[in-house]
Amino acid sequence: MTAATLTVELFTEELPPKALKRLDEAFAEGITNGLRNRGFLQPASDWKSFATPRRLAISVTHVLSNSPDRQQSVKLMPVSVALDAQGKPTEALTKKLASLGLGTDVVAGLERASDGKSDALFLNRRVPGVALADGLGAALDETIGKLPIPKVMSYAGTGSYYSDVKFVRPAHRLLALHGADIVPVKALGLTADRLTGGHRFLSHDGLAIANADAYEETLHAEGKVIAGFAERRDAIATALAAAADGATVIMPDALLDEVNALVEWPVVYAGTFDPAFLAVPQECLILTMQQNQKYFALAEPGGKLRNRFLVVSNIETTEPAAIIEGNERVLRARLADAKFFFDQDRKQRLAARVDRLSGIVYHNKLGTQAERVDRLRFLAVGIAKRIGADARAADRAALLAKADLVTDMVGEFPELQGTMGRYYAQHDGEPAAVADAVAQHYWPRFAGDDLPGDGVAQAVALADKLEALAGLFGVGQAPTGDKDPFGLRRAALGVIRILIEKQLAFPLDELIGLAFGAFDRVPAVQNARAELESFLYDRLRGYLREAGYTANQIAAVVDARPAAIHVVPARLAAVQSFETLPEAAALAAANKRIVNILKKSGDEAASAVDRARLTAGAEHDLYLAFQKLEPVVDDHCASGDYAGALMALATTRPVVDRFFDDVMVMADDPAIRANRLALLVGVARTMNRVADISRLAA
Repeated sequence: MTAATLTVELFTEELPPKALKRLDEAFAEGITNGLRNRGFLQPASDWKSFATPRRLAISVTHVLSNSPDRQQSVKLMPVSVALDAQGKPTEALTKKLASLGLGTDVVAGLERASDGKSDALFLNRRVPGVALADGLGAALDETIGKLPIPKVMSYAGTGSYYSDVKFVRPAHRLLALHGADIVPVKALGLTADRLTGGHRFLSHDGLAIANADAYEETLHAEGKVIAGFAERRDAIATALAAAADGATVIMPDALLDEVNALVEWPVVYAGTFDPAFLAVPQECLILTMQQNQKYFALAEPGGKLRNRFLVVSNIETTEPAAIIEGNERVLRARLADAKFFFDQDRKQRLAARVDRLSGIVYHNKLGTQAERVDRLRFLAVGIAKRIGADARAADRAALLAKADLVTDMVGEFPELQGTMGRYYAQHDGEPAAVADAVAQHYWPRFAGDDLPGDGVAQAVALADKLEALAGLFGVGQAPTGDKDPFGLRRAALGVIRILIEKQLAFPLDELIGLAFGAFDRVPAVQNARAELESFLYDRLRGYLREAGYTANQIAAVVDARPAAIHVVPARLAAVQSFETLPEAAALAAANKRIVNILKKSGDEAASAVDRARLTAGAEHDLYLAFQKLEPVVDDHCASGDYAGALMALATTRPVVDRFFDDVMVMADDPAIRANRLALLVGVARTMNRVADISRLAA
């Protein structure tokens, strides 16, 4: 048994670029787990994956040539079934042993032990290890079967005329080396050898790899291939920065990953385009470059676009003029299309396009986009009035919010909806607040995205998200499991973020009521207020967990479903501070005790405390302490000083402790018991003004 590096590669036709990163990770994970589960890896084993447009590969160190023998314990059957009254093997046991290639002579050596339910017979035996070829073959088959392939292809395997092999792309070679030795495995109709393919243009096919450790270096030196996905990505980023000539490279991660999956030996070239195209909104130019051509745009330090771009090529040459000119020519046509769309769109005012929304179905049960706009206007005006924003501007912005959906530019680039609406609104002379709201009513579009800036934009953004939430919940389209085709989780989080981070004092229950009110004339929409409310509070809990609060702290504030969610973080911060006080644990435990007593007592509590029935000194002290404390806590809460309210509560620990030490709440006398319960009702009400501190008890 020897240990050496194992390298495995599937060499294919060009793999789908957007899937390459996931395929790389899954291939590496599958092979390493398959080898580990079969006993071929050692504690010192490490691995490195490789992925290029034409290969998936992995190298694993310290891989054994044979898996070690192992002890195996096989449960056969319960003793009552295996042996008869005389202790002889039954027919059932005899057949079971025969299926394992054993006779009844082994019965005496079987172990009798409990399986947790009854005594059973166990066969303990030594299982010999297997050769690496067998283990790797099984691991390869498992891994290939589980790869996240976006679309499977059927193709004819080697020497076949029929489409008898299925994989993401046709595979042409299988490399498997353990040290310097070929591992004789098969996969996808291929038999392993030591050959791979170099760069399609800069090297040659049939490149021999001397040993597993030389794989990456040989590909780099002779094959003109940077095999590592991360290394190639870093090389591209470095080359882009070097070619930028002081400009800022607009380099989104998704584009960098996709370009990385298109090249094996990346080389960056710079091109230019006519400065006249800079009159087109730069978002259009950037999107054209990125989506259509996979180019990287360049901007000045201030953000203004330059008339230069960078292209990542898979060809290295000392005379790149033809490559650059070809890319410039293609981009010129693309930018001309964008300019044409922009010029044509501006010939018609945005407001004149609104009527065309009646021809676009929003949802088969919710009507057209025009009907949706009517609901957005109703909600935007209602919200604007409540939050102190300009209701007329909100109404105008809501009217125009979806009009850019029928423009040529958004038809070509749906990602620009809202963005183009702002440009066209500005061109039409709409007020700045209206134009900004047209763009920002989609915000936040993703986690961490900017929020709408002023009250008008906030009103329209809330209207847009609440209309979608109420309408789709009302027609039974709430998210289920991982499925959320309408992005309602994102919409709900957007509502929460706007209310909290913009400090909008609009009670959530009233906001939900307003949202469903917009659908009064839509018969298909049922009242799903309770379901939507639960959904929003669940999203609120997730938002607060991301902010770093514990489950108990969140439960203390959110489980009561406070309507004013804009103050929830402030209340949670106060709870967090309260927990650091020495009195916190005892008060939380006492409050939990109070909650449990009141829950078990049902409706026994009196409607008010009768001071004449307070028979013990501890009762009087508790009553007087909370009579003085209640207005203090109320004042703190009214001014938003939740920490001060909880600090005031901390002073009551001695009187609360003495009450439970000296007083039997559930007294035999019904009148006294009801009075003491009424006292605890008042105590609980004051103690829980900020949060249900009983939730903080361990």
